[in-house]
Amino acid sequence: MKLQYQEDPPNASTTLPAMFAPEPDPQRMEAVVALCKRRGFVFPSAEIYGGFRSTYDYGPLGVQLLRNVKEAWWRSMVQLRDDVVGLDAAILGPPDIWRASGHLATFTDPLVDCRSCQQRWRADHLEPAEDGKVHCPSCGSTDLTEPRDFNLMFKTHTGPVAEEGSVAYLRPETAQGMFVNFKNVLQTTRKKPPFGIAQVGKSFRNEITPGNYVFRTREFEQMELEFFVPPADAPKWFDHWVDERHRWYVDLGIPEDQLRIRPHDPEELSHYSAGTSDIEFLFPFGWGELEGIANRTDFDLKAHAAASGESLDYFDQAANERYVPYVIEPAAGATRSMMAFLVAAYDTDEIGGEARTVLRLHPRLAPYKVAVLPLSKKEALTPLAREVLGLLQPRLVCDYDDTQSIGKRYRRQDEVGTPFCVTVDFDSLEDAQVTVRERDSAEQVRLPITELVAHLTGRLDLSSR
Repeated sequence: MKLQYQEDPPNASTTLPAMFAPEPDPQRMEAVVALCKRRGFVFPSAEIYGGFRSTYDYGPLGVQLLRNVKEAWWRSMVQLRDDVVGLDAAILGPPDIWRASGHLATFTDPLVDCRSCQQRWRADHLEPAEDGKVHCPSCGSTDLTEPRDFNLMFKTHTGPVAEEGSVAYLRPETAQGMFVNFKNVLQTTRKKPPFGIAQVGKSFRNEITPGNYVFRTREFEQMELEFFVPPADAPKWFDHWVDERHRWYVDLGIPEDQLRIRPHDPEELSHYSAGTSDIEFLFPFGWGELEGIANRTDFDLKAHAAASGESLDYFDQAANERYVPYVIEPAAGATRSMMAFLVAAYDTDEIGGEARTVLRLHPRLAPYKVAVLPLSKKEALTPLAREVLGLLQPRLVCDYDDTQSIGKRYRRQDEVGTPFCVTVDFDSLEDAQVTVRERDSAEQVRLPITELVAHLTGRLDLSSR
């Protein structure tokens, strides 16, 4: 017998703005932020103390979603390739690294102060008003200081005494750890160009004006690849990685009309770059960078070789040639990517004439893959429902929910992006079958418990690219 469980109408407070259109939509951002707080994706950090500007804590669902984004990146960039290996380098680094990389001298933003309200702003983010003058965004005053360079690196000290010899820096990017380990990786893995080193980890930048939720924060996670190639092959590998990285976002559910590839103008290029293209997403506040793909040339390896006295070149025996590899760097923001996937997945629709909110997340990214829902909290159903949960948990990340009506529980799972719900009812005690409901269509099928694992793993298709 095929049972269709009635879905209760959602609470009015969860009915949020309509489907995303390819143009800025501030209301959509408010809806996504509210959902993130309500359902435990993202919390303001130190909230009980009034919060701490530009820092966020990732709740039970947020930490799982962020982990899934990073694992999807690692799978694509390392697991499915034989020319990339991984690394986890230190967060703290000595000044020598950052002096050689150019960060101590050039990793700056132009800073201005408002003399009226004492707020500080990035000078390159302020545009003249209709009167031709630059106004403070906070108080409107035109009494601003002249721009001065502000280094974005966090400085600290190691050991018990804060002195010049104990200075260290929190890394502003993960890249330098891969460059200084180039020789170690080359020798221990027997790789040869073209090959890459991949890393996922936290970086820290003392942003003057952080904002737009988790888009620009002072503590964030990066997913970076340094791909070492013969200098003559750099252009083709640059094109390869631009295409490959764009496809990754599309494959995981972001519509192509919400993405664009924007090449940098010459005056935008970093000091090390011979060419950079950004993959941008149309956030509700406008276009924002998800990832930059840069041709870093041989700048970094040569700089560290000169500063350290260690040779960081490669000898190609087949060509009888020694050269310093060029580097193609796809550098993505894990937290920005998570935010983009959330915004792109957010939707509202109707089922049976009733509105619902749903996150249409790709199954690989969804925090929970399956929710097990006993139809009732009565003790007779609990043992079998727990048995079904135990059957699924070794293979899939699951939720178990036995509170409120089945319709409200379906709504909760839709709102957090769970692809499938498995309902255990009183007939299950007799026929050993359960009802499986799919998130996007809300269609339900009845099948034996013995077929449940194969059915769900087949539908989720987590083994595909």
